[in-house]
Amino acid sequence: KEAVAAIGGMSRFVSRGDKVVVKPNIGWDRTPEMAACTNPEVVKALVELVQEAGAKSVIVIDNTTNQARRCYIRSGIQEAVKQAGGTMLFVDEHRVRKMSLGGEWLKDWDIVLDVIEADKIINVPIAKHHSLCRVTLGMKNWLGGIGGARNQLHQRIDEAVVDLASFFKPALTVLDAYRILVRNGPQGGRLSDTELRETVVAGVDTAAVDAMGASFFELTPADVPYLRLAQERGLGRIDLEKLQIEKRKI
Repeated sequence: KEAVAAIGGMSRFVSRGDKVVVKPNIGWDRTPEMAACTNPEVVKALVELVQEAGAKSVIVIDNTTNQARRCYIRSGIQEAVKQAGGTMLFVDEHRVRKMSLGGEWLKDWDIVLDVIEADKIINVPIAKHHSLCRVTLGMKNWLGGIGGARNQLHQRIDEAVVDLASFFKPALTVLDAYRILVRNGPQGGRLSDTELRETVVAGVDTAAVDAMGASFFELTPADVPYLRLAQERGLGRIDLEKLQIEKRKI
């Protein structure tokens, strides 16, 4: 909540009467301690802030990799959203439609309509290691907003990530780095694969938020191919030394 307040508060991003989607990473059948899914307390806080800003509704949804009902429960997110008064929604195959993305590699793909039909989207990824693209952060989180055979994207994952990031338009990105997965990502499975950082990063430029997230893994933004590509395409800034970054310790 302090991170969101530092960039103007939720009312800067959500207007009274808005239908809002909060899009965490709930991809894996893992408990919060394993740092494979977004921390449920981060999701809960955002749902509360969205409601306080006067939203008409707040939906939390993700197209999981493991079985969705198990992921929603075991991640702790389903219960957290219930406590906060939000609505958890499962991806309905009848609500997935092929759409034009206008990407440089991905021309079209199956998109989850319940994500993009919101008035505002809040992207809430977790920071973790990824075996294919080094780290998964905000831009990579959009693979949970699509359907289809997502493993087909792995052959050119960095280009796919950037094409999806140019299609989805979040009003706000909040990166959960409370406990991060530093090896054996994206699903981990051992507490020894995690590190406690007790950090949250909030911003309007997803590329910039991701650049900050990469630093938690001792990577420069230039070490992450999709971040370099995103900057080349004008999707955001990754030059941290030139960005205005406010750090608060609470």
